Amino acid sequence: MDVSKLMYRDGLMDGERILVTGGGTGLGREMTEAFLKLGATVYICGRRQGKAQDTADELMAQHGGKVVAHGCDIRDADAIKAMVDAIWEEGGALTGLVNNAAGNFISRTEDLSINGFNAISDIVFRGTFYITHEVGTRLIKEGKSASFLSILTTWVWNGGPFTVPSAMSKSAINNMTQSLAAEWGRYGLRFNAIAPGLFPTDGMSARLSPDGRGNNSNDRANPMGRHGEMHELANLAVFLMGPGAEWVNGQTIAIDGAGYQATGGNFYHTLAPLGDEEWAKMRDMIKGTNAKDKADRTVG
Repeated sequence: MDVSKLMYRDGLMDGERILVTGGGTGLGREMTEAFLKLGATVYICGRRQGKAQDTADELMAQHGGKVVAHGCDIRDADAIKAMVDAIWEEGGALTGLVNNAAGNFISRTEDLSINGFNAISDIVFRGTFYITHEVGTRLIKEGKSASFLSILTTWVWNGGPFTVPSAMSKSAINNMTQSLAAEWGRYGLRFNAIAPGLFPTDGMSARLSPDGRGNNSNDRANPMGRHGEMHELANLAVFLMGPGAEWVNGQTIAIDGAGYQATGGNFYHTLAPLGDEEWAKMRDMIKGTNAKDKADRTVG
């Protein structure tokens, strides 16, 4: 990310302590860099401790400050508790949580296995609630205010054909955002979400656009003729997590160049015409990516 395009003054987030799930890669890494550059202490977690630590080391080498990496599978409530215990013991309460960790892949729903469904819903639906509940209840007991941000998708408004587990799970988190904004607002806890359009990352390309067929918002289809730039998403995340927007609560904000309004923002038009042979090829590509990730987690 070109940090010179951050629109905020240096030091804006001094004193903030923010946990970013899935902060070692993709959009999580970009938001982590922005928070760090503006003065926050950032904690990141991911299933691959080695990858998270590499990201922490690289960002501190570039910007100074402090990024602390944790290996944590957010599907495991006990692992979450142990990580949050360690964060609290190191420096006290968090001031923010970014629910960014996710999983997704494209599939015809008739081809979807129960294990495939659970692989996504256990991370996005259950894992996001587990960590939100763990952090939120601690803050309530201590009388501390904080901001919670979840990374969703525009599918929460119109459905996600060929990504049903993700669409269902992220829709639930959209509802959690609105529900807790109302219920826990009295404790000084804010809940908002961002619904990004296409911001190309390695993970997105490998599972949502194998062979280029899963692109839900390509440059030609988008009204603005391009995909999103990382600093644009980072600027929105800082606005919602930093000081000065304390009355923004219970909102999900799209950042997609009006792609949702123009095309629906999902995969229907590109994937509905595909036949059995094309789907078989894409399944093989996705399986290969999953196998590589599993091997990387074993060594990292």
